[in-house]
Amino acid sequence: MDRLSENKIILVVRQTRLDELVAKYNTLAQAQFYVEHLGSDFSDYMNEDRRYKQSVTIAEEKLRDLGRIQILQRSFLPNFLFGKDDLVVVLGQDGLVANTLKYLDNQPVIGVNPDTGRWDGVLLPFCVNDLDKIVREVFAKGRKTSNVTMAKVELSDGQKLYAVNDLFIGAKTHVSARYRISLGDIEENHSSSGIIVSTGLGSTGWLKSVLAGATGIASALTKRDISVPDKEKFSWNAKYLYFSVREPFPSRTTSASIVFGKITEAIPMVLTSAMPENGVIFSDGIENDYLSFNSGIKATIRIADKSGHLVV
Repeated sequence: MDRLSENKIILVVRQTRLDELVAKYNTLAQAQFYVEHLGSDFSDYMNEDRRYKQSVTIAEEKLRDLGRIQILQRSFLPNFLFGKDDLVVVLGQDGLVANTLKYLDNQPVIGVNPDTGRWDGVLLPFCVNDLDKIVREVFAKGRKTSNVTMAKVELSDGQKLYAVNDLFIGAKTHVSARYRISLGDIEENHSSSGIIVSTGLGSTGWLKSVLAGATGIASALTKRDISVPDKEKFSWNAKYLYFSVREPFPSRTTSASIVFGKITEAIPMVLTSAMPENGVIFSDGIENDYLSFNSGIKATIRIADKSGHLVV
């Protein structure tokens, strides 16, 4: 078979909602009965599945003419070994691009929107019909990439985890997380619902939600219109992170003065767990890929020593 090059192309794909329903209920008919029994439109699941799988087929056909292709399911991302010269193509949504970037080491990523009528695709600037042109340009070094700053947490036992959008540090359940927080020269004991650390890429997600809630409460209490500040919209390659403590509880043994601020290259954030069990740290909403954060473990959160490279 003649192809453009012997470069390796990894096509990252995911299960559709329909795939997940069939896996849960064993057959398509049982999945349909379950959805329609609850009054939902099963055809939407069917249409989404059909459109996504058509996009996978078209992408695979185009990429086979350009290099050695390997299809990778989302669930295998944490354990997959990417080659340093691999080109990675992600067939959306946005979350799949973010999930993929944190497992890479400088490999370029092409984000592809499989259904432009369904997904906005902030991280998906291309459609499947663009692939031939874009991949050729990437191989020829003729395509720009946008650098994406990531967050990194490293535990005192040597474990580490990267985040493209955000980190969550807290407890597995709704109970309060207890820890000691240190930022530069200040530190205090906390009891809270956990801490969110956001990158520039993730600043319009969880951080925006937290700030909207905080300013809404402040507006109601002060009877003044307090708008969400622009600081939650910082650039993807900004050399700082924002952190926000959720629902901090001041008491005789805990304080609530360090609740929002910046983590910079010069000033990381250090947390020491005071939770005997169920303390966790996870990134980008993937709760099953977490680090245990229990009593005595120290976590240092800083700007990552690597960045993502998104083809634009």
